[in-house]
Amino acid sequence: MKQNPEHAAPNGAERVMPYGGHSAKGQEVESMFDSIAPAYDIMNSCMSLGMHTHWRNLALRMAVRRLGHEPQRILDVATGTGDLVFAMRRRHPQASILGIDLSDGMLAIAEKKLAEFPDEKHISFRKADCLSLPLADGEFDMVTVAYGVRNFENMLQGYAEMLRVLKPGGVLCVVELSQPTAAIPLLFYKGYTRGLIPLAGRLMSGDKRAYSYLHESIEAAPQRTDMTDIMARAGFRDCVWKSVFPGAVCIYLATK
Repeated sequence: MKQNPEHAAPNGAERVMPYGGHSAKGQEVESMFDSIAPAYDIMNSCMSLGMHTHWRNLALRMAVRRLGHEPQRILDVATGTGDLVFAMRRRHPQASILGIDLSDGMLAIAEKKLAEFPDEKHISFRKADCLSLPLADGEFDMVTVAYGVRNFENMLQGYAEMLRVLKPGGVLCVVELSQPTAAIPLLFYKGYTRGLIPLAGRLMSGDKRAYSYLHESIEAAPQRTDMTDIMARAGFRDCVWKSVFPGAVCIYLATK
C-alpha cells in the first residue's frame, strides 16, 4: 500500500548529514558531490577494488531478466559521472537513456564523457531532484539507482517518484552499499570503511567529511528487508534483494 511520504518518519540514513546539518540534506549532498567529483571515479575503483563494475553488470542482467524484454527508455537516478548510463548504452544500444543528478560537478564530468561520442543521440543528462522528477507519468521501462538512495533526503518520496515515472510492469533496480552480517567480514569491513577509506578520500579529494559520511550513511541506511519494505510502502510489488561480495553490496529489484 502506498504511504504519504510527508507522514513517514525519517530513517537513519535521512538523519545522517554530510556536513553536520547546517542546511537541508539535499543541499549538503549536492555540495559534497560537487566537491569530490574530480576524484569520484578513481575513488570508486579503489574503494571497491575494481568490483563495482561486476556488481553493476550483475544488477543490470537481473533487472532485464525481471523486465522480460529489451528496455526502450531508461532513467538513471543519481547518475553521478554517468558510468551506469554508458554501461547500459553498451548493453542496450537502441534504448533512450536519461541520467539525472543534483550535482553540477558530477554532471559536468558525465557530459565530458558524452562529448567523446559526438554522434551519440540516445543518451542525455539533466540536473534534477529525485524527490520531484520533472518527468511524465509512466515514461520509462526501467529506473536504476547505483549507490544513491541512501543519500535521498526522503527515501520513501524518492521511491514514490520513481514508481510514478515507470510504466506498468516497469522495473526498478537499486544497487546500494550495505554492512556484512557475518562477524568476521563485518570486522574487516568496519576497519576498511572507517579507517582506510576516509584517509584515502581526504588525500585524493581534499574533502575531510565526504568519505567519513560514506560509512556513516551506509551504517544508518535501511538494508535488505528494511529497504524492500520501504519500496513496498511506496507502492512497488515483488520487492526482492540479493546480497553480494560478502554482504557489502545489495541489489534490489521491484516492479510497478
